[in-house]
Amino acid sequence: MKYEIKGQSLPVVICTLNANETLVSEAGAMGWMSDYITMDTNMKGGLMGGLGRAFSGESVFLNTFTSKADNTIIAFPSSFPGKIVAKELKDGESIICQKGAFLAGTSNVKLEIAFRKKLGAGFFGGEGFILQKITGPGYVFLEFDGHVEEYILQPGQTFKVDTGNVAMFDASVQYNVEMVKGLKNIFLGGEGLFLTTLTGPGHVHLQSMPIQNLAAQMTRYFNTSSK
Repeated sequence: MKYEIKGQSLPVVICTLNANETLVSEAGAMGWMSDYITMDTNMKGGLMGGLGRAFSGESVFLNTFTSKADNTIIAFPSSFPGKIVAKELKDGESIICQKGAFLAGTSNVKLEIAFRKKLGAGFFGGEGFILQKITGPGYVFLEFDGHVEEYILQPGQTFKVDTGNVAMFDASVQYNVEMVKGLKNIFLGGEGLFLTTLTGPGHVHLQSMPIQNLAAQMTRYFNTSSK
């Protein structure tokens, strides 16, 4: 399989498949494809797998696309302004993502929910108690909100991140939540009560405009009063 990511704020990943190569995607994620690609909708992983995806912000059913010829193409556009990130995972390698990040991937990647061990991280961490865990081997295509910045955290190095700006991090990164210090900072700082902490080692991807923040900003300009 070959792939190319095109576009700026509304990107699309275009994959070129050979015969018998397969990709899986979220329901409704496919934008266009060649005539020699077949689609099969299924509940990959059975009932528990489907329910787990639902809890992690994905659809219960997945679409499986199989090429019946060489050099066929299939495209998966992003569903909101942001960035598509391609990640090749080794056998047993895992990443933790925000809910709803999975766009498409090769058929051998494993999707499951990732419970945070500490309740504080779950209730106040911005992306909820349940995150998404994706395990290789295989390629995965993920969609994030706004611009995405990548950092490599050294062992013991910590970033404090505003709610919702965490897009993806390696399974080796420790994830927790801490309360903002100082009453003045809490009530006047505009950052809320809690910040997410990410402690290395590992890669961290942060997103500039969480979709929930964008929606909150847009509602300020809507006239919701009844006539």
